[in-house]
Amino acid sequence: MDYRSNIWKLYVIRFFQSLIPAYVIERLFWEQRGMTIQMVVYTEIIFAITVVFLEVPSGIMADKWGRKNMILLGSLLEASMFLILIFATDFWHFAAAIFLSGIARSAWSGAENALLYDSLLLNGKEHLFEKYLGRLNVFDITAAILAAVSGSFLASMFTFEINYWLSLCSMLLSVSFSLILIEPSVKSDTEESVAFKEYIISLVRFFKRNPSVCLVVLSGMVTGAALSFIWEFWQLYLNRLEIPVVFFGLFSAIFMTLSLPGNLLAHMLIKRFKYRTLLLTVVAVLAAGFLYVSVIKDFTGLVAIFLIFLVSGIIEPIVSGYLHHRMDSSMRATIDSFQSLGLNSVLIMTGLGFGYFSSTLDIFGGFGFIGLICGGFFFYFLFASKQIAH
Repeated sequence: MDYRSNIWKLYVIRFFQSLIPAYVIERLFWEQRGMTIQMVVYTEIIFAITVVFLEVPSGIMADKWGRKNMILLGSLLEASMFLILIFATDFWHFAAAIFLSGIARSAWSGAENALLYDSLLLNGKEHLFEKYLGRLNVFDITAAILAAVSGSFLASMFTFEINYWLSLCSMLLSVSFSLILIEPSVKSDTEESVAFKEYIISLVRFFKRNPSVCLVVLSGMVTGAALSFIWEFWQLYLNRLEIPVVFFGLFSAIFMTLSLPGNLLAHMLIKRFKYRTLLLTVVAVLAAGFLYVSVIKDFTGLVAIFLIFLVSGIIEPIVSGYLHHRMDSSMRATIDSFQSLGLNSVLIMTGLGFGYFSSTLDIFGGFGFIGLICGGFFFYFLFASKQIAH
C-alpha cells in the first residue's frame, strides 16, 4: 500500500488545525463572557496538568491502537471545545472546554510525528523526515498568520462569535481529513506486542541505552520552553517599548514568518553541520538574545527577538529527527510524547522563576531569568555533548 498520501493529508490537517481566527481575539471574547484574568490562569493550570498527566498514556494508546485514531480523537475534542466556548457563560464551561483541549493536545502529541515517520519509513524515505516535518510546520505557521490577519479584520466587522464559528468549521474540516488517513503497519524490530504496563519500563530503558538522545531531547525541552515565553509574552515587551497596539498584528506576522526558513532548511543544515554545533548555536543565540532584551531596554532589542525567532524554526525538526531515527516504531508515539511531557514539565518549572522575576523586575526581569537558564544550559551541553553522533 502507498502511504505517501498521508503526507499531504497531514499537511491539510495541520493547516486547518491552525487556521483558527478565534485565537486573535480569545482574551477579549473570554472577558466579554465574564472571565477574569485569575479565572484564565486557573484554566491554563487545568490545561497544563491535563497535558502532563496524559502525554505518555496517549502516546502508548497511539502505539497500541493506532496513530490515526488518536489524531481523529484530538480533532473531535478540539472541535467540541470550540462548540462549548461559543455558548459558554460560566467559568466551568470554559474549564471543561480547556480540559478537552488538553486531552486533544495529548492525543495529537506523538501520534502525528509517528504517523509521518512510519509513512515515510514504509516508502523508504525516512531519511527525509526532517524535511517533511519542517514543511508540516510551515503549513502550521502559514495558517496561523492567515488566521491572525483575517481574524482581526472579522472581529472589527462582526461579533466575536463569528470567529469561533469559523474556527469550529476549520476544526471540523480537520476531522474530515483525519478520517481518510491510512494507518501505517508498524515496522518494528520485535514482533511481540508490548504489554501496556511495560511501555514505561521500555521507555526508561531506551533513554538509558541512548545517553546522546537524552541530551538532544533535553536541549529540545529547554529551548522549547524558552521559546514558549517569547511567543507568549512578546506583546508585553512591545507594550513596554510603547509600540502602538495597532502594529501588533504586523509584528505577529513578522515573528511567525521569521521561523519559516529554519523549518524549511533544517534538513539541509544537518547534512552540513553536526547536531552538536547546530544545537549549541541555537542555545547561544537564545541565551544572548534573552539577556540582551532584559538589559538593553530599547528598540535594538527587537533585533535580538528577530534573531531568536529566526533560529527557532530549526529546533523541532532536528531534535525530533534525531530522536525518531534512533527509535523502534512499536514505541514511536510513546517516546515522542515523552519529549512533549518533558517540555511541559520544564516549562512549568521555569515558569515559576519567570513569574517571580517578571513580578519584581517586570517582563525584562523574566526574560533575563530565561537568558540565564539558557546560558547555564549552554555550558552544560558544551561539556556533556561531545559524544553526540552526527
